[in-house]
Amino acid sequence: VYRGSVKDFQGFDANQDAEALYNAMKGFGSDKEAILDLITSRSNKQRVEICQAYKSLYGKDLIADLKYELTGKFERLIVSLMRPPAYGDAKEIKDAISGIGTDEKCLIEILASRTNQEIHDLVAAYKDAYERDLEADIVGDTSGHFKKMLVVLLQGAREEDDVVSEDLVEQDAKDLLEAGELKWGTDEAQFIYILGRRSKQHLRLVFDEYLKIAGKPIERSIRGELSGDFEKLMLAVVKCVRSTAEYFAERLYKAMKGLGTRDNTLIRIMVSRSEIDMLDIREVFRTKYEKSLYNMIKEDTSGEYKKALLKLCGGDDDAAGEFFPEAAQVAYRMWELSAVVKVELRGTVQPAGDFNDDGDAQVLRKAMKGLGTDEGAIIEVVTKRSNAQRQQIIKAYKAHYGRDLLADLKSELSGSLAKLILGLMLTPAQYDAKQLRKAVEGAGTDESILIEIMATRNNQEIRAINEAYQEAYHKSLEDDLSSDTSGHFKRILVSLALGNRDEGPENLTQAHEDAK
Repeated sequence: VYRGSVKDFQGFDANQDAEALYNAMKGFGSDKEAILDLITSRSNKQRVEICQAYKSLYGKDLIADLKYELTGKFERLIVSLMRPPAYGDAKEIKDAISGIGTDEKCLIEILASRTNQEIHDLVAAYKDAYERDLEADIVGDTSGHFKKMLVVLLQGAREEDDVVSEDLVEQDAKDLLEAGELKWGTDEAQFIYILGRRSKQHLRLVFDEYLKIAGKPIERSIRGELSGDFEKLMLAVVKCVRSTAEYFAERLYKAMKGLGTRDNTLIRIMVSRSEIDMLDIREVFRTKYEKSLYNMIKEDTSGEYKKALLKLCGGDDDAAGEFFPEAAQVAYRMWELSAVVKVELRGTVQPAGDFNDDGDAQVLRKAMKGLGTDEGAIIEVVTKRSNAQRQQIIKAYKAHYGRDLLADLKSELSGSLAKLILGLMLTPAQYDAKQLRKAVEGAGTDESILIEIMATRNNQEIRAINEAYQEAYHKSLEDDLSSDTSGHFKRILVSLALGNRDEGPENLTQAHEDAK
């Protein structure tokens, strides 16, 4: 799903736009309003085409003309929008390391937050624009462990697999603990290797494991063990692993809060994230700081500069109706439906009358022994017994054969049939817990599963799911929902996860109040 705030302009015509900009800058003074309206409503790809059209129509460089016509922060913002993202990053880094002193915060922000591909593009753009080697320039301008970590990040070689090995997670967490808290002095190389190379998915689990074995979050250990720019860089890497959107929301807030505004940071983030995750940043910002990004920009900036930034922001999350994302609306509608339905059992699976758990266990063992599997026999038994009876069969099977029935079914069946039969063998709460775990695990979250389960289960079922989840994954369901969702969607899920819905009789006065 596209989470940027700036989209391609429909009916785009590069020559027409180039002409409009030329006219806006012609003669005495320039029509800044026209310039900002046009440029902020085109995507970066389209702006690059406008630059080319401008050159072929007028033989002039559009960026040079804009620099000549505009001034100050507004000029910096508009010119930044005209560059392809990688060249924008290259220019920011060039500015950060040329001249006296180095802008470490800019280096940290860019190198800690970009993906492998974005880093590769940046290195190539830097070489193309300045005919210099980015790594050599950074090495020449920084020192110590800070320099080493920047060089690691510059390789753009972070692992990208989603398949995570639990053993490696435990090993990495242990190595980090031994490299810092448990050591006299600190083994920085371990921190650099693990935080610089492992996939985000993997590191999130390492951080959970670290919290378990160290009794404190990794951030606190980094603050205690590392120092200076190296510490700031490592904290930024951890934040970006946990949530890039939250990292940028925090950077934006800090750039504007208090006296004065850090305009370079504000411009850099608003421009670089406008076509990537601005909507996510806005959502986190609104939840974390209880005020919309739009409003904060509005109070903190002025003139054309303000207007252009607000266009990039794309919307005000404090405005009524704006901050109720689709996912939350769906959850709400499902919840309304489930709140009305009274529970009576109308199932299709009844307990078997002449039930004999040991007999069933023997039928299942026979169906799986030797060559081939008698799937028909398995289906016959499993679908004609109630869930409680299936739990008894599991116990009888273990008592009779000393074997785990679920493991045997798993190795004998495959594909969708295996999923279906194994699903029937779990208790309802275990099954729901497993589906929820799958929905939040791995890359991305399957909101539709979270909504379906959390919105339709009653209090007792929800409580059973919480227990099953804790037992199976040694984590609380509420924590996993919290760390994997955000905004109002997260709030309604967490509220449903408590299983505290009022179960008393209806109260008409209250109902009228609520409707109002």
